[in-house]
Amino acid sequence: MASCESPPGVQRVPKPTVSFVSLGCPKNLVDSEKMLGLLAESGCAVVGDGGAADVVVVNTCGFLSASRDEAIEVLQDAAAQKRSGEIKRLVVAGCLVQRDGQGLIEAVPEIDALVGVNNRADIVRAVVGEKRKTRGTKTRRHGGTQKKSADAPRTVFLGEYHAASWAGDNKSDRARLRLTPSHYAYLRMSEGCNQKCTFCTIPSIRGPMHCKPVDEIMAEARELIADGAVEINLIGQDTTSYGQDIGYEPGLSGLLRELNTLDGAKWIRLMYAYPSDFTDEMIDAIAENHRIAKYIDIPLQHISDRVLKAMYRRVTRKQTETLLSKLRRRIPGVAIRTTFISGFPGETDADHAELCAFVRDFGFDAMGVFPYSSEPGTPAHQMKNPVPAATITARVDELMAIQQEAAFARAAAMKGRRIEVMIDGFGRNGVYPARHQGQAPEVDSTVQVEGGEYDPGAFVTVRVTGSTGYDLRARPVTQGLPVLH
Repeated sequence: MASCESPPGVQRVPKPTVSFVSLGCPKNLVDSEKMLGLLAESGCAVVGDGGAADVVVVNTCGFLSASRDEAIEVLQDAAAQKRSGEIKRLVVAGCLVQRDGQGLIEAVPEIDALVGVNNRADIVRAVVGEKRKTRGTKTRRHGGTQKKSADAPRTVFLGEYHAASWAGDNKSDRARLRLTPSHYAYLRMSEGCNQKCTFCTIPSIRGPMHCKPVDEIMAEARELIADGAVEINLIGQDTTSYGQDIGYEPGLSGLLRELNTLDGAKWIRLMYAYPSDFTDEMIDAIAENHRIAKYIDIPLQHISDRVLKAMYRRVTRKQTETLLSKLRRRIPGVAIRTTFISGFPGETDADHAELCAFVRDFGFDAMGVFPYSSEPGTPAHQMKNPVPAATITARVDELMAIQQEAAFARAAAMKGRRIEVMIDGFGRNGVYPARHQGQAPEVDSTVQVEGGEYDPGAFVTVRVTGSTGYDLRARPVTQGLPVLH
């Protein structure tokens, strides 16, 4: 196990206190939890928000320009703390390190260490720090080498893209110090992606797809359940391709059936499904297994065949509509969440109108729209006919207005229905945040339960009394409301 004692020949730094900032998606959150577990197990004291710390660690997201801007802002705040003497060391981890470690050092010279996405085990060494000078040395990086500046001693770790980096202990996400509430957790099935979407930076940051073995996933799920999780959210860059690189023939459907055997899990939710690889066997596994939530997060990105081809999504409008029809027909009550990209290079008014009509006609249970972000290093970055920023903003607004109308109508139509919800937090003024099976944590709407006293993670049967925007209002059926038939 990693230790807070320094390596031989290096001055020892006794058990620093650490403040940890986690940015980005649930996959990044899992990395943060794993690194926190390593730090805590090594004897480093982890402090909460606002607590005094010797070291600040920022786990960054580098997927889009907006996420990079957010990370730089957080790092500059931490750098100011270092200059003022509030902290002694600044460590940066995550996707932005992997994508542009040298650029980070140039933008924020106060950075002391960088930890790549495939080198989480280095976090303890990076936090403790080393006194050896490393001026003028080179650090290997995917696609070449980079020189570290020669002005100040600095310990820099950069992850490399090779299969061995996602193997053994580094493949395991067990022994985490979780940042989510105890009643729900994220379980990462795989790392990296083999899809070649022209807009996406993930393969260049996270590398090719590497799946965890079924035994490892089951062991992690049992650990999360023992730690209090009753909802497990399955994540990965492409969950429907599970098993392809490890020769696991049953694939995602087989894994779902295995997970369904776990006692203690109430909802096991599938996130980040890829439409071109969604098989009938997967649909059956969701429909037939009671612990598998009747919920699917399936980013579609667009519906115009012309745009889908330019995005290299490997799916057509007809295939998408056939899949969505199957999902609703064969999984009664399924909630379908999706995301789209608006303003992809070359997207015409006709393409946008086609997408708007599709969203209006299908009626997704939940939907998000991302304005296209041109990312250097992606094929789309070189494409012609960029859509003006003002046009992209207008298109995003129009799509979300269509979805809002549908979502508000859907919420209003729920009045009087009896549903089961999970309490998602502590109550305030007698009102408890909750979710039903068709609502994922952090990204979807909620149910506000009025009346009763509950602990987070409790399951309660309620009757919907109304709605406020996207959210439902409800009261426990034990509060004297009649049961409608």
